[in-house]
Formats: sequence, structure tokens, C-alpha cells
Amino acid sequence: MSTAKINAPAAGFPALALFDNFWQPKPRQYIDRYLLVAVLALVSVGLLMIMSASISFADHQYNDGFFFTKRHLMYLLIASSAALVVLQISMRWWYEHAGLIVIVGALALTLVLIPGLGHSVNGSRRWFKLGMFTLQVSELAKVCMIFFVAAYLQRHQLRLQDSWHSFAIPLAVLGVFAFLLLLEPDFGSTVVLSATVLAMLFLAGVRLWQFLGLMAVGIAGVAVLALTSEYRFRRLVTFLDPWAQQFGDGYQLTQSLIAFGRGEWFGVGLGNSVQKLFYLPEAHTDFVFAILAEEFGLIGVLLVMALFSLMIARILIIARKAVQRQDWFSAYVVFGIGILLAGQVFINIGVTSGLLPTKGLTLPFISYGGSSLLVCAVMIALVLRVGIEMDDMAALAKRTGKTKRRAAS
Repeated sequence: MSTAKINAPAAGFPALALFDNFWQPKPRQYIDRYLLVAVLALVSVGLLMIMSASISFADHQYNDGFFFTKRHLMYLLIASSAALVVLQISMRWWYEHAGLIVIVGALALTLVLIPGLGHSVNGSRRWFKLGMFTLQVSELAKVCMIFFVAAYLQRHQLRLQDSWHSFAIPLAVLGVFAFLLLLEPDFGSTVVLSATVLAMLFLAGVRLWQFLGLMAVGIAGVAVLALTSEYRFRRLVTFLDPWAQQFGDGYQLTQSLIAFGRGEWFGVGLGNSVQKLFYLPEAHTDFVFAILAEEFGLIGVLLVMALFSLMIARILIIARKAVQRQDWFSAYVVFGIGILLAGQVFINIGVTSGLLPTKGLTLPFISYGGSSLLVCAVMIALVLRVGIEMDDMAALAKRTGKTKRRAAS
């Protein structure tokens, strides 16, 4: 049977067209080794830090010091399996179904707000309860939005500068997602997602005055949300002077700063953290970087930041390859993923070190959390898939060039 027949839509079964270009494994796949090594190193550091930071809390709460370590290993297995599946899916399939994907994302954000469907923790309704696992919908929504914006820019890139209508549509969809995220509430994810979409629009070539106007509106919106919400306002005041509320609203930040201070140059040694002993809340999730700083010191912090820098740099290099091949959808997806991951890293490290007000964002590949790990693994698989396709295109162009030269001679 010919390749054309295999990839052609099933004429008598329209529903089967959904799976066109879905599964297209490539022979002689090229994997960006530097990106893969950086991610595997971060995953290893994350597993080590989760084991160290959670052991006392897990022993006290569940009578099993390795409770969270075991669960994280299961999350790693699930995330790795999902990444291997995504690695086999053509980018063309994602492009063709970006509209359906964004609808699914919006629907999930809506359903999670319904009592009985969404799982509530500490007043926030962000999760679906799936047996012994929970799925944080906001993590999936970020990827859905990146697919939609990338596909939209592929189709309307040339009209962005000339038509307000073309410029307003992705902003309207972003507004819907932001509204649903704020209802959960998930202010941190709203900020990261909004910044990612704005950066993608800027890269697509929107006019500078339009971009600056959006930035001004965005900053004003963040300020209004912070000043009109009592708990956000308290966080902002506490951030400016955490020691004034050392045993109140500033407790978490001051304990994190103490962990940084105790680490000094080389740290107190793996497993010797004091702050993880019920002093620092969320020590194995949002504030795991503070425990890393305490146990490995400034040198350990710089090494982890170097791994993150290498990861982001390799992502941007792959995006640049897609631009050179004029595969705009893949380029925008990879740029969006790079910006999103860089934003989450910057915010998490900024929060734990006192540079930014407290926000509930995980540190990619290092913090404990199944949803974050799953989505981050899928995003890296998408980037690697783009790298594979760009390498295949380059190899094909090279072979075609040789054939033409032989024919000419």
C-alpha cells in the first residue's frame, strides 16, 4: 500500500480524519543531546531534593519517609511514557487540531470550577481527582494556549500589523483563559500565561506601540488585582518587609531567606537542612529551591541555574532552526515553551530568594508535583520532536541538492 493511501483521510469515516498525521515515527531520529542531558540532570536533582526535603514531613504525616519520593518516581514513569508518545506525533497534527485543543483546555478550566467535579485544596479549586492522583488543569491550559496562539500566528502573521481584528482574537481567547484561571484562583499561572502569549505576539511582529500598550494594560491589570484582593495585598506588603511579619504573613519568606543564608558557599550538606524540619512550609514543592540552597550553597544554586540556562538556550536554538526552515508553527510553539519555562524558573527562584512576592508556582523538573512534571516532560518532547523534524528537513534538502547537482553534471 502506498504512503499516500496510508496518510489520506478515510473518505467514508470523517471522524477518523482526526488521527491523520497523528503517529509518524521517524527513522534515524536526531535528539538534541545537550537539551536531553540538561533535562535529565534537572530531573535527577529534583528527585534527590524531593527525597531530602520531604523525608521528615512524610515520616510524620504518613509514617513513611519516602512517601513523596515513591509517588514522584511514579510521576516520572507516567511523564516519561507520555513524552515518548508525544515524541512520535507529527507537529502537523498539533497544528491541524489546535482549535479543538484550545476548546478542550477552556472546557477543562470551566469544569474544574464546578463543585463535585473540581477538587479543592486550601480554598483553591484547580484539580481533578483521578483516583490516587490529581491533575492540575492550569498546567494543561498553558500548553493548549501555546498551540492555539502558534497556529493562529501561522495563519494570520502577515495581517497582525494591519488589522486590529486579527490582533484582538488571540487576546480575547487569552482573556477567557485568564478569567477562568483567576476564578480558581491561580494568579501565578495567569501572569505566566499572559506574559508568554504577549511575548509570542511580539515575536510575530506586532507593532511596537501595540505591544507597549498591551504591556501597560497588563501591568495595570496586575496592579489592580493585587491592590483589590486582601490576601494579595498582604503578600505584597509582606514582600516589601517580610521581617516585620516574621511570624505572620512573612513567615514562609523569612524561613526561605534563612535557608539561603545558612547555605553560604558550599551548603550544609545533603540531608542536613534544618529548615525542612517543619520550619519552611511547602519545602518539597514551591520552596524546594530554598532547601537546595541550604544544602548545596551558592555553588549548588549556580550549577542548577546553569542547567536551566542550558535547557532554555537549547530550546531557543531549536526554535531558531524552525525559523530558518520557515516552519512558523513549530517555531512559535518552541518559542512559547521556552518563554513559559524560563518564566516559571525566574518566578520560582525569585519568590524563594525574596526577589518577587510569593506565588504558588512550581520549579520545572525539581519541585514535587505530578501535573507540573507531566506537562514539562510533554513540552520538552514537543521541542525534541521539532528538532527531529528540522534535522530531517535539512537532511532531505541536502540529499535533494546532491541529486540536482548530479543530474546537472
